[in-house]
Amino acid sequence: MERRPGVPRLLREINDRAALELLLATGPMTRGQIGNLTGLSKVTASQTLARLEERGLVEVVGTQAGGRGPNAALYSVIPSSAYVAGLEVGPDLISTAVADIHGNTIAEITVDPDGHDDPVPIVHGAIVKACRSAKVSLSKLRGVVIGTPGVVDPRSGDIRFSFDLPGWHEGIHEALAGDLRRQVTIENDVNLAAIAERADGAAQGVDDFVLLWASRGLGLAVTLGGKLHRGRSGSAGEIGYLPVPGVPLPEDIRTLPGRLPSLAGGLQSLVSAEAVTELAQGYGFAAGSASECVKVAVAAGAEGEPLLDEVARRLALGVAAVCVILDPGLVVLAGEVGHAGGAALASRVEEAVARICPVRPQVASTTVTDKNPVLRGAVLAALDQAREELLTP
Repeated sequence: MERRPGVPRLLREINDRAALELLLATGPMTRGQIGNLTGLSKVTASQTLARLEERGLVEVVGTQAGGRGPNAALYSVIPSSAYVAGLEVGPDLISTAVADIHGNTIAEITVDPDGHDDPVPIVHGAIVKACRSAKVSLSKLRGVVIGTPGVVDPRSGDIRFSFDLPGWHEGIHEALAGDLRRQVTIENDVNLAAIAERADGAAQGVDDFVLLWASRGLGLAVTLGGKLHRGRSGSAGEIGYLPVPGVPLPEDIRTLPGRLPSLAGGLQSLVSAEAVTELAQGYGFAAGSASECVKVAVAAGAEGEPLLDEVARRLALGVAAVCVILDPGLVVLAGEVGHAGGAALASRVEEAVARICPVRPQVASTTVTDKNPVLRGAVLAALDQAREELLTP
């Protein structure tokens, strides 16, 4: 039989990847456990772990008592083998988290752009400050993901239609990658919140769901078959522009020199934070923000029900429009308003949707406990990149 060169090396790479993926997914394991779950023999499993140790990727972290023989060594991926940075960028603050390869956040900082418009030095400074706090060299970062509002162009990686971040213009993605000397990914903030929801929240184990982000603005993330659906132009989920009965259409959404596109009209005009705050005042609930108004209404019991019913009715217009097309099965309400409304708002939206369309999805409130789901999603997305790099010899 003709000998095929390179096959042993390919098999070694496959074995190494299988063992490393298993350890990253499940935590410390013995050689025997790795062999049983990967189908590797004891000898092959030992050789695989030896190679991973030589690469500085795994180490013995303890022992596990077994049968009659000696205790078995427990192997784990070395936390410092790679680090990632996740960022959430807003008009007023930039939050940055640095995490190890296991996803454990070891430093989190927030900086104020202080009126500076150029994103490159602002982002650079935020990452450097976070790395310094984590006592991690910038060169150890294997993934950097930045979450921002707006549409991310899938071809250039730049942001479009980001009204609050005028400095994030065409060419910023390339400039950031050049400045940091590593791959940088810019992602829509609501998409990142959906990643966090699927990992840690109400959508765990759910392959098809949508996340409706009701906060200062309105956004939607679509997950189909376990993957984010961004659309050809990256605009999937821009539900604020959805035409709805009773409100004007958006007048002109084009971006022209010296002018930002209009945000008037569409679903956004019904359920933005400003709209919810104004609505709440009409029902006698005046508070400092839309989320506080909704919280007060929930706490007020029967007195707050009319306001919650109306907010739910408005949200249901968008949810129904999405569900009759995608039939996702699960809708998660998130953002400041969605979180504040909790189960009281989610149940009302579910009932309101059932009244106006033939599809009745489960509607749940977010259960992500992290105070900043967008930032957590950015870290998780960066981890996927870093782990893929580690798994590639």
